[in-house]
Amino acid sequence: MHLIDWIIIIFYFIASAAIGVYFTKRAGTNIQEFFLSGRNLPWWLAGTSMVATTFAADTPLAVTELVARNGIAGNWLWWNFVFGGMLTVFFFARLWRRAGILTDVEFVELRYSGKPAAFLRGFRSLYLGIFINCVIMAWVNLAMGSILEGMFGIPRDQVMIYVGLALILTAIYSAMSGMWGVAVTDAFQFVLAMTGTIVLAFIVLSLPEVGGISGLTSKLPEWALRFTPVIGEFGETQSAGGALALTVAAFIAFVGVQWWASWYPGAEPGGGGYIAQRMMSAKDEKHSLFATLWFTIAHYCLRPWPWIIVGLATLVLYPDLAPAEKRLGYVYAMRDHLPVGLKGMLVASFFAAYMSTIATQLNWGTSYVINDFYKRFVKPAADEKHLVLISRATTIIVMVVSLVITGMLDTISGAWAFIIEAGAGLGLVLIARWFWWRINAWSEISAMLTPLVVYACLSAFTTIQFPETLYYIVAITTVVWIAVTFLTKPTNEETLKSFYRRVHPGGIGWKPIADLLPEVEGDSGYAGLFLNWLAGIVLVYAMLFGIGKVILGEGLIGVVFIAIGLLAAGVIYWDLSKRGFEKLVR
Repeated sequence: MHLIDWIIIIFYFIASAAIGVYFTKRAGTNIQEFFLSGRNLPWWLAGTSMVATTFAADTPLAVTELVARNGIAGNWLWWNFVFGGMLTVFFFARLWRRAGILTDVEFVELRYSGKPAAFLRGFRSLYLGIFINCVIMAWVNLAMGSILEGMFGIPRDQVMIYVGLALILTAIYSAMSGMWGVAVTDAFQFVLAMTGTIVLAFIVLSLPEVGGISGLTSKLPEWALRFTPVIGEFGETQSAGGALALTVAAFIAFVGVQWWASWYPGAEPGGGGYIAQRMMSAKDEKHSLFATLWFTIAHYCLRPWPWIIVGLATLVLYPDLAPAEKRLGYVYAMRDHLPVGLKGMLVASFFAAYMSTIATQLNWGTSYVINDFYKRFVKPAADEKHLVLISRATTIIVMVVSLVITGMLDTISGAWAFIIEAGAGLGLVLIARWFWWRINAWSEISAMLTPLVVYACLSAFTTIQFPETLYYIVAITTVVWIAVTFLTKPTNEETLKSFYRRVHPGGIGWKPIADLLPEVEGDSGYAGLFLNWLAGIVLVYAMLFGIGKVILGEGLIGVVFIAIGLLAAGVIYWDLSKRGFEKLVR
């Protein structure tokens, strides 16, 4: 690191802080402005903010590890979420915006009634807003510490001081600027982070040891360049090298069960968390839909390829890395091959990725604590100025808690699998509650608790491993919540009627309530939405594979895939134009 590198990093921190200061006054107006930017985000800013949030500091490292272990196909461990992402785009984005609520946890008392609904709202606000949120931030803090440790060789206890300083700065500008500052900073940080990863990919490819794309592909084994897993009776995923190999049951669990059945932060069936927050922050229903569509396309089609290229190159540059060090191949490529100036930009880009995630987690988690616990149960009559003040103070408190948890953890290896298993079966309730009037608060409560019990039993008494565990957890959880639904009283009729008037989801599942409200016109055209969903899946996978093939030198095949993707986009354009989206689309 030279003087110019440090100047670039300092400039980045000054720019991020300046954005926070700029939006301070606007954020202080009320909690609608503080948490939802006054519901006035344009689609491109809301969608880019979603992409930036999911671009955490450890994401390039995680992709590098997947590629180094199992080739390009290793990314199917997260590429399978496309199905659920597109479901959110076409079936739920407009409904979230239409609901007119501040957080997705508030939805609980909009949709359900009575003490069970109040309990569920209060519990989820603290469980997600503090515990889960701070664990996620601790995970991100550890990842950023690993990056700096690998980059500079600084001991872990010292490097966490620098991470803590970045966290404090992020908490300060998040507390000052609210969602407007978070979203605009996200856009700035995303551009910087993507620029850095693209530059690194080009530099690594230009190295004599790599020899460009042609040299890279010639030096790699066939398994590393596979786009799809090997499906068959191979046992568990290979971990000592070789293409991702899944049993038929495991592959079906990933692509046929996980995306709709399991709750996972940022990929909740039906939307939720900070994804729902951005949808509810959008200007209107159209902006909400297109924000989520842009996020899904950018998340899967555009963003991964610079990481994948570097991940492939690490197989050539660092062939002897131990399995536990493969993820650090990305950091070593930065450390060993970046020239003066670019090294500072890459370090700044990692701070950008880190801070965009942390800023969202702070704002999102605080929104739960304030709107769904403090305002709902502690001080319902509080005025807006008081709530904004408490929101800013809570942002700092959440930051401190995350630092404490960070100091208690060494690693969170495998946490993602545990979270998916612990939420398996809940996803179907989160989808059905929008489209079936009979779902009640007890349905959701039972679907939250049952997976934990089943997971504990499977872990204690069987040798069944993830993802095959999903079959058992989802099946038992589904039976339990359906039984609980019919054994408990339905939601109060007035609550159901109020929900239907506001959201008017339509469909056969709401017919008993729709018959009571003939003046309310429910949504229709679900066949068209289903067609859009299928076309969206084709669009993402075709563009993902097409861009990859072009980059890897298979231009003709890549162009064919891209053409298929454009055809799918045309289908979506045609249907949405019929529905009155011409102004935004054009």
